[in-house]
Amino acid sequence: MQSTHKLFSRRAFGAALVSAALAFAPVAAAQQVVDEIHFLIPGGAGGGWDGTARGTGEALTKAGIVGNATYENMSGGGGGKAIAHLIETAEPQSKVLMVNSTPIVFRSLQKIFPQSFRDLTPVAGIIGDYAAFGVKTDSPLKTFNDLVDAYKKDPRSVSIGGGSQPGSMDHFVPAMVFKKVGADPKAVKYVPYDAGGKALAGLLSGEIDMLSSGLSEMLELERQGEIRILAITAPERTKDAPSIPTLREQGIDVTFVNWRGFFGPPGLSEAKKQQYIAALEKMYNTPEWEEVRARNSWVKIYNPDDKFVSFLEEQEQIVGGILRDLGFL
Repeated sequence: MQSTHKLFSRRAFGAALVSAALAFAPVAAAQQVVDEIHFLIPGGAGGGWDGTARGTGEALTKAGIVGNATYENMSGGGGGKAIAHLIETAEPQSKVLMVNSTPIVFRSLQKIFPQSFRDLTPVAGIIGDYAAFGVKTDSPLKTFNDLVDAYKKDPRSVSIGGGSQPGSMDHFVPAMVFKKVGADPKAVKYVPYDAGGKALAGLLSGEIDMLSSGLSEMLELERQGEIRILAITAPERTKDAPSIPTLREQGIDVTFVNWRGFFGPPGLSEAKKQQYIAALEKMYNTPEWEEVRARNSWVKIYNPDDKFVSFLEEQEQIVGGILRDLGFL
């Protein structure tokens, strides 16, 4: 009798497992919107593009919205190499999404590469990242105004690095700030690196005095006490990083947010584009995405499809005007 009872218990347990699996399977299948995304990243590891693509892929796969996410870093030409690759190989690239941000507008206006967002398929802008200015923990620069004072005395005495080439956003934002305080915006001693990870290494090794980059790229090192962030370009302190001061509270009325989003190849079908948009929109309301967003202190900016195109056209006008004022065009 005992062995019969054990056999019955095993059968009942096995049946219960099969029932549970069958009950769960339709839910998982219903949750999945896209089977696979290959993220093309126009810069090196550790930069803002890299973090955005990998963070988005993490949230999408953990939430079960995308079956599988893969990643490819393709540096070169200020992002132009990856853009050209996506255009030249468009036909077989329906599973590829390229991450990009404000620099696609900057560099197109500056003719660093011949393409613009119009040569791609804009899918959605998903986040914003405030610019930040960081120094080593033992730096004599204690506040951003210390930097301003040193720059006004001798602009060449302060080296400022960024994870992109001269004339890019990491160069443009400090120049915009120096113009606001009455200093020469064209005198910035800017040191370019290939992506934020190498720029951070340059700061920590003492090659540069200050790093100009996105808040998300510096935040974890700030939390670990390896660097100090002197200021961010937010209108007020963020809830995810409440200890970091803004430029505005230090008497410099400059705010700036760098959007980041995704583009498909030219000629991407409307059905596939809408599938990507549906996946990103669904991700936005998941705890998996909130965990990634809060970890990076990203700003919620969601502009899908036509709204994204309108946003990019407006950015072109605004950024173009600022670049001309600063002498970058």
